[in-house]
Amino acid sequence: MATADVQQLIMQAQSYQQHLQAIAGQKESLNVQLIEGGKALEELAKPGEGDVYKITGPVLVKVSKADAKKDIEEKKEIIMLRLKTLEKSEADLKAKMDELRAKLSKEGMS
Repeated sequence: MATADVQQLIMQAQSYQQHLQAIAGQKESLNVQLIEGGKALEELAKPGEGDVYKITGPVLVKVSKADAKKDIEEKKEIIMLRLKTLEKSEADLKAKMDELRAKLSKEGMS
């Protein structure tokens, strides 16, 4: 394999690495959102008033606990789906990285 081809493989590996780092950042952000949603659900489970306030853009809106709970649970489901998608993308990228490493290792031994 020519030096230009090896250089191309290295650049591609760097691109994959950057994508993996971006995915890791997105996963971390989503996990934080899941934790926050869980804490909010815990607070909603506590006995007390029947209404709570929800931030909608720049304003607070009064909603029932049931509606707030339903909204948070729906958001958590969406986050879980996004996490699964990111994990699949991450696995695909890792497999491609392994293929590139194998090609580069093969070239190093030739």
